[in-house]
Amino acid sequence: MTAPRAEAARFVATQTLLTLDARHPYAAKSLIDAQDMHRTVMSGFRGWVDDGSRDARAQMGILSTWSLNLREARLSLVVQSQVPGDWSRIPRAALAEEPEILTLDRTFGVGDTVEFRTVVNPVHSRPPAPGSPEKTRGKRVAHTRPDHVKAWFVRRLQPLGEPSVAPDGLTRLGVDAQADHLAVRMLPRISSPAPHEGLRIVRAEIRGKLTVTSPETFVGTLAKGFGHGRAYGCGLVLVR
Repeated sequence: MTAPRAEAARFVATQTLLTLDARHPYAAKSLIDAQDMHRTVMSGFRGWVDDGSRDARAQMGILSTWSLNLREARLSLVVQSQVPGDWSRIPRAALAEEPEILTLDRTFGVGDTVEFRTVVNPVHSRPPAPGSPEKTRGKRVAHTRPDHVKAWFVRRLQPLGEPSVAPDGLTRLGVDAQADHLAVRMLPRISSPAPHEGLRIVRAEIRGKLTVTSPETFVGTLAKGFGHGRAYGCGLVLVR
């Protein structure tokens, strides 16, 4: 017998808005080096897990996203976590404004609608070439066209009554949306020099309106993010 679908679920987290002076070397380095941006985010959470933990970011529920205003030279970095951050290690001269900390505590029910924004790393796996050795992994390839990114996102939507895992094993998001009303914008790729020279991440921004169809699944999406590149500013869903 299938368990009854939860009609509501509660999401609790903390979000910090860091507004940095993009001309300051501390912020400038993070903009040109994705690994340095990752270090900037993680610098606020020292001591919560053992040093060297491979899944430290996931343990603390850390997700982030950022945007750059070139005209005003402002880097806006949003960091979400399940534990409070300490941003005293950021040089004061690099801060254009004091960190703004918000506690999120919201309950979502079936049928609730939210406006959202997310930055994603829209990749899919291309099967190995015919004749490849057994257990050869498929190649991860990024979508670079807005229409393909939209299709990639729509596949993850969850119409009312559908399970949280699609028949092909794809994890869904707990929400549905009208595909025609989704706005997609390709963003500049980010990368990292040596020793992470192989790190190149295609990014796209998706905006629109979502309708909650599975509150528990949706709260999981908000808490854990989705897709690849979550250590590098992708996968966080911001809602209002």
